[in-house]
Amino acid sequence: MTSFASAARRIAGQTGLAVREARVVGAQHGYQHVMLTLAGGRRAFAKVAPEAAPAGGGTAAREAAVGETAAGEMAAAETAFAERAAAFAAEASGLRWLAEADAVPVPEVLAVTENALVISMIPPGHATPSAAFGFGTELARLHASGAEAFGAPWRGFIASLPLDNTPAPGQPTAPPGQPTAPPGQPTAPPGQPGWPQWYASRRLLPYLAMAVDSGALLPADARLVEAVMDRIDSLAGPAEPPSRIHGDCWAGNVLWSGDRGWLIDPAAHGGHRETDLAMLALFGAPSLDRILVGYNDTVPLAAGWRSRVPLHQLHPLLVHACLFGASYREEVRSAARAALSA
Repeated sequence: MTSFASAARRIAGQTGLAVREARVVGAQHGYQHVMLTLAGGRRAFAKVAPEAAPAGGGTAAREAAVGETAAGEMAAAETAFAERAAAFAAEASGLRWLAEADAVPVPEVLAVTENALVISMIPPGHATPSAAFGFGTELARLHASGAEAFGAPWRGFIASLPLDNTPAPGQPTAPPGQPTAPPGQPTAPPGQPGWPQWYASRRLLPYLAMAVDSGALLPADARLVEAVMDRIDSLAGPAEPPSRIHGDCWAGNVLWSGDRGWLIDPAAHGGHRETDLAMLALFGAPSLDRILVGYNDTVPLAAGWRSRVPLHQLHPLLVHACLFGASYREEVRSAARAALSA
């Protein structure tokens, strides 16, 4: 196991931060979780990737030296390392973008490299009713700050899976620095690409295909989800402009500290504001009723939003089917049926 001293030296060397102490507290998605104490006593949290595989010469030279099997394993390790590096960059970009709204607090990005992401530590607190109401208010303000398009200018990730943030072809965007239209108002004339088709092609179809290919979902399950995609324009509700959303806003990604809710681990992008609210409901955020009251008092939700919760939950459930297999099959089916019957 990595010693505290060697972990501190490694992170300091990778990030340039003055690390006084480092303690490995867990691991997830192929990297370590490390609690840090920086010079001056500031506490921080790091995600740290394993050492990169050595680059060493061209592919032919390496295969001649170590054999075809070992060369394949090395290439796979290098690919995995590159994916983790891209995930660190995406998380840092998302945190900074969310912070620009000056609404829901997020950790400060202290350092990001291809090997590590270091953010400020959030002291633990409690999800009081007042904190939940305030979080709902601030989440509404975050969403209302808007985005330039559905998607993001960086490559996305959700958990360990790639997340396609590419805007739809021809999708209208707001000029940088200009606010989008108020929530509830469409940003483009009817017939131009909007959220429904973007959601179907970027958030449902890729994970449906992955889940079917892995055997987590059956062809009959796929037909249910495909029926949702076929009817997406009529199921999506009133047109709305792109909102600045967290994108993976389940209860575990909301930390409570100082009587406020803080957002961590974003899959941030321009999306539909109902997506974050549906994610909070999916795994039971504490005091969800107070969160919703605070939200709706600040920026009222569109009529019928509750009936659209299953539609917005379908994407994270497909992601879970990809990650954890057939145990999520019935939840995917139930969400698809509920979306179709809304």
